[in-house]
Amino acid sequence: MLLFTALGTAVLIINLFVPNLRNRRFVAGAFSRAFLRCAGVPFAVQGAERLPPTPCVVVANHASYVDGLVAAAALPPNFAFVIKKEMIKVPLAGVLLRRLGSEFVERFDRRKSAVDARRVVKLAVAGQSLVFFPEGTFDHRRQVGKFMRGAFATAARADMPVVAMAIHGTRDALPSGSLWLRRRPIRVEILQVLTAAEARLHSRELIARAVGEPLAS
Repeated sequence: MLLFTALGTAVLIINLFVPNLRNRRFVAGAFSRAFLRCAGVPFAVQGAERLPPTPCVVVANHASYVDGLVAAAALPPNFAFVIKKEMIKVPLAGVLLRRLGSEFVERFDRRKSAVDARRVVKLAVAGQSLVFFPEGTFDHRRQVGKFMRGAFATAARADMPVVAMAIHGTRDALPSGSLWLRRRPIRVEILQVLTAAEARLHSRELIARAVGEPLAS
């Protein structure tokens, strides 16, 4: 992961001097694509034309630490990522994620979690597109975990459509517990645009079917 650390440090330094948030996200997306290319990882995006032109909430499966980077490589620079609060403490990553306008949410303290959720909803109501990994975490098991409600509640409150997005191949490229990125193909697939109510019922099944993994019970 020396390549990742070197390029990550470079994009952080660059973004310390880039004043515009959209431009900082553009730099991060370019870095993400450059990292995958330099690492020899085949990367493709399918269905990008399905992304709505208006603000939306994207929900994606979570199978690897590289999922956020892959989503940044695939999506346009108008998205903010909703990320577990523990990431603030990760060296370099916490600073960079804050510079990219990421929203950090508490998972374990219910009171703090409610405060964070209200802040995210307020951002969405103001027109900010968001990316959620509703499983919240991942492990070695090949399955799509249960989706937490936050993404769908946010979309409903902000009257935004929800985009189901499948990330293929990251579990094989960077398995749980590994720091060695393998040269396995990674593909991002924009599946379908749904209402918040439809997405809460069907997005998990759509994503599981696309990636070929069972639903966790």
